[in-house]
Amino acid sequence: MLARLLRRSALKRAGRFVPVAQLALAAELALLAGRHIGRLNRAQRHRLVALVRRAHGRPSSLADAERRELEELVSMLEPRVFVGSAVRRVSPVPVPKRLLYGAKGSAARESAKAGRS
Repeated sequence: MLARLLRRSALKRAGRFVPVAQLALAAELALLAGRHIGRLNRAQRHRLVALVRRAHGRPSSLADAERRELEELVSMLEPRVFVGSAVRRVSPVPVPKRLLYGAKGSAARESAKAGRS
């Protein structure tokens, strides 16, 4: 039975399209990331990049005011909604919303609802 399936031309062609599917998925995630980064205006994006560069991956190297500013800018990106949306798009099986966006009534869940409308 397996040998018969492997001889079918449709199944042979599907093997060539796997890399294309991965590229399409990467492009879709890039668009999703772009939408989240688009929530910041130009000055905020530049400030975020400057703070991340200055921190060198260690927020403790920033002053308290800069650290709060970085936290505020990152929270504007809504990272939980981004991760939840990305997992929902990538996962082959449905993932419960509470795992993706948090408890009912959470800010991430409300933001995800608003984004779908």
